[in-house]
Amino acid sequence: MAFDIFAELPKLLWLVIAVAAFLAVIGVLLVAVDGGPRTRYDWWQAACFLTPAGILLLVGLVYPVVRTTVLSFHGPGGDTPVGWDNYVWMFTRPEILLVLRNTLLWVVFAPLLATATGLVYSVLVDRSRYESVAKSLLFMPMAISFVGASIIWKFVYAYRPAGADQIGVLNQLVVWAGGEPRPWLLDGPLNTLLLIVVLIWIQAGFAMVILSAAIKAVPAEIVEAARIDGVNGWQLFWRITLPSIWPTVMVVLITISVQTLKVFDIVRTMTGGQFGTSVIANEMYGQAFRYGQLGHGSALAVFMFVLVIPLVLVQIRNARRTREAQSL
Repeated sequence: MAFDIFAELPKLLWLVIAVAAFLAVIGVLLVAVDGGPRTRYDWWQAACFLTPAGILLLVGLVYPVVRTTVLSFHGPGGDTPVGWDNYVWMFTRPEILLVLRNTLLWVVFAPLLATATGLVYSVLVDRSRYESVAKSLLFMPMAISFVGASIIWKFVYAYRPAGADQIGVLNQLVVWAGGEPRPWLLDGPLNTLLLIVVLIWIQAGFAMVILSAAIKAVPAEIVEAARIDGVNGWQLFWRITLPSIWPTVMVVLITISVQTLKVFDIVRTMTGGQFGTSVIANEMYGQAFRYGQLGHGSALAVFMFVLVIPLVLVQIRNARRTREAQSL
């Protein structure tokens, strides 16, 4: 098939817009972060470093974002403009509101509990006798893919009728305690919370490694001075350790939050998004690729992208504050 440049003009126009938007963003970041290049040599140096990454970002991120945004204002086939109808659909359909509620549960509980669990791990194993062994075991879930971890936990939650041999660890414990087995993954909203446990199990090891390194970086002089003043372990943690590592805690919290917003594998593997467990990423996939609703899927993708932007901005601001504090 011959290439018709006139037929492809709309796509080329969007590509030009994407390039201009990307260059504008890079320029703003340069000015905001470092005041921008000051000499011609600095400009050439910045161009040499940024061009390869810029091309990759342009092809793999900027153009898809622009294209997805355009599709979010079109119908199922992506060729009929429908205005804001896809976004109205998103916030008026009960099943999609359930998806948004589930995503909110994930974003609220998963980052907080994973970070808190990692912090507890790091405090408990810090300078213990078997610290390296304990950290290796606690970090091990991070080496497992989300799909692999989901299969493991699917067996943990597995259900068999009463009287049958239970292959699920959780139901077997319930039976030993004198209770009745329960189909854990079928009952909402408990099933969503049980899926969140899987992400917490995976990410707690990541949080532990980062926070443990931050705890070891707390100056020993401050700790010794506090102990001389008579503080106990509890006071030492809340008044010395936690304030000292708070910037790192925020980095871990935001990183896990971004990961949580994109969660797809766990839901897809364990429930397929059924039984009221679907989240934005899973619903986006289903609408776009299973039901052929490109407009609906694109609208969900844009909404998820918008939710991530504030987290990224907070991360950039924290990084800038940390750098300024270190330069003083």
